[in-house]
Amino acid sequence: MAVIRRRVVVTGRVQGVFFRDSTRREARRRRVSGWVTNREDGSVEAVFEGEPDAVDAMIAWTRRGPVRARVDRQTVTEEEPTGASGFAVV
Repeated sequence: MAVIRRRVVVTGRVQGVFFRDSTRREARRRRVSGWVTNREDGSVEAVFEGEPDAVDAMIAWTRRGPVRARVDRQTVTEEEPTGASGFAVV
């Protein structure tokens, strides 16, 4: 089974709208490992690792986020998988 890893940074109204918790729930539902965190600049950063279709689904989900979010910009960077397990809000 192929595993990929992507780092995603989203900007807009993404803090204070349950973006991190919603991302955690979506990742666990899709069996994607990694983490999500708020950054000091007001953006949200996440790392997704898992099967390509599941990671791609998470990237697509973060383009819109939860209902109260407004995503203005998304940056996706490819990374080498590290064997991550579980998904955390940090």
